[in-house]
Amino acid sequence: MSDSANARIAQIVESNDVVLFMKGSPDFPQCGFSSRAIAILERLGVEYASVDVLQDMEIRQGIKNYSEWPTIPQLYVKGEFVGGSDIMTEMFQAGELDQLIADAGIARA
Repeated sequence: MSDSANARIAQIVESNDVVLFMKGSPDFPQCGFSSRAIAILERLGVEYASVDVLQDMEIRQGIKNYSEWPTIPQLYVKGEFVGGSDIMTEMFQAGELDQLIADAGIARA
């Protein structure tokens, strides 16, 4: 990963309380996993930023290196990597993601 991609990713992660690196946009997700991640965040009523990795190949590969996680989407809360769609789903169903958001002091929409 280039230093510029790493710096851009770090800036995005650090400047947003909740950010989802995904394929597509919240209005038009480009894969089922990204669609599921968006649905979970919408159900939680949390405000979030999103980054369409399909628009920037350097970010698409760079985020995998940044998190040491091979798949997209990827969720970050308060600068910390939470996981991908499967982990988000498990945490949501167990009430853990809602608790994580509350513990982080993140406002709901």
